[in-house]
Amino acid sequence: MTTRREVLKYAGLGVGAAAASALGVPVNANVAANQAQAPGKPAQTEVTDKSGKRLAPGTEIAWTKIAKKAPTADITVDPTKTAQSILGFGAAFTDAACFTLSRLSDNDRANLLHTMFAQDRHALSMGRIPIGASDYSTAAYSYDDGAADPELKRFSVDHDRDYILPTLRAALSANPDLFLFASPWSPPGWMKYSNSMLGGNIRPENIPTYAHYFQKFVEAYAAAGVSVRAVTTQNEIDADQGGRMPACPWPEEDEEHLVATLGPLLESSGTKIWTLDHNYNLFGRALDQLSRPHFKKYVNTVAWHGYVGSPEMMLNVKQKFPDVEMHWTEGGDDYKFPDYLTNWSKWGATFAGILANGPQSITMWNFALDERGRPNIGPFDCGGLVQIHSQTKEITQSGLYWALAHHARAFRRGAVIVASHDANGDLPAVNAALIGQPPSSSTVTATPNTAATSRVYHTAAKSSDGSLVLVLTNPGDAKEVTVACAGQITKIALTTDSLTTLRWT
Repeated sequence: MTTRREVLKYAGLGVGAAAASALGVPVNANVAANQAQAPGKPAQTEVTDKSGKRLAPGTEIAWTKIAKKAPTADITVDPTKTAQSILGFGAAFTDAACFTLSRLSDNDRANLLHTMFAQDRHALSMGRIPIGASDYSTAAYSYDDGAADPELKRFSVDHDRDYILPTLRAALSANPDLFLFASPWSPPGWMKYSNSMLGGNIRPENIPTYAHYFQKFVEAYAAAGVSVRAVTTQNEIDADQGGRMPACPWPEEDEEHLVATLGPLLESSGTKIWTLDHNYNLFGRALDQLSRPHFKKYVNTVAWHGYVGSPEMMLNVKQKFPDVEMHWTEGGDDYKFPDYLTNWSKWGATFAGILANGPQSITMWNFALDERGRPNIGPFDCGGLVQIHSQTKEITQSGLYWALAHHARAFRRGAVIVASHDANGDLPAVNAALIGQPPSSSTVTATPNTAATSRVYHTAAKSSDGSLVLVLTNPGDAKEVTVACAGQITKIALTTDSLTTLRWT
């Protein structure tokens, strides 16, 4: 009988030895493949830590053959067990973020975007675009405000031409491979019972018109030089937010009506449709909808937020629908947190828990906000990936920024997650420190507790160039750990409160 621990051990990380045997795959085939992955050169390292290092080159680490009867390594990487391929890491180009970036001088903005996105720098490669206003906007707006307009004669993305589209084009110039997806917070108010973008449901009779609204958005952005590769049906599909911000809950049957209408409209553009765009604990809704052929015909991707529930809940979907793709599309910090500028280890641990459970990308919340988490029209105190002072225009990087850049540089597009496990055999399937916030929150407060700081969190992948990469997160005191791969072992000193990348061939 397969235990839950065994399911967690293999479901998110491909076929392990036990599963391979059950499927008729010769175990010695894995052994031979593993030997072929034995390190041939020393590992290069890169470190971010509390001593002031930020993505700094570290010491070169040599490998030696594992001696007979040697103690089990602290962390073992097994490149024969593969899981999802990586699409990338990034954040959201909200109206607020693009407005904040637009307040920089042309030179400072170009330098910042190059640092964030260029392949020779931090290589961020994902971006989320709100379709109309989100809670992080200078004002509530849609692309068709006013009285009812069922033929969408007024539709226009002119609002976005001042600073949103220019920022997106500049980011694409820095990284032409930037993957952009878009999410609506609310239909235009006239489509809803509330006659307002601030909460309330859409009138079902307006769903066909709303599907054309999506189509017009994708087409208008393409004409402006920005390709939208995917759309989610709704940001946080099960939340009304008490009428305090743009929001729109969707009953399942109404979302299915939208998908059935929207799917054919987007086929010519190649834009995909993603569902849920909400918390881990809502996996049951995704399971229910993906089991319906008319829905799955157009939707084969689930988008997740990390505010409520725990990462292993995503495996419920992956186990039943192995072909379904998954992306982590929102999370962030509160600028008032005392560790806002230094919590890279918290986020390194969080990313390990996410990636161990199937998502191909991680996209955080606002790229940039000011020193008070503004502009915003919502009730939250989110901090930007970078903070840009409203008066001095000084740029300050958050702890999350360094964690995200560290992972983006390590796990580039096309890398494939491979198994890594602790000395006791546990995989990082659950970040024990991740504490869910109430559904209305937009911040994750995953501060590692005493038990968590004694752990070293880990994620490993095989890059498209054939090299292997391992990111180690050490939230606690300095320690020495051993890492094994394919019969070879190395020892590395991890500094206090640090992220360390090892790369080898």
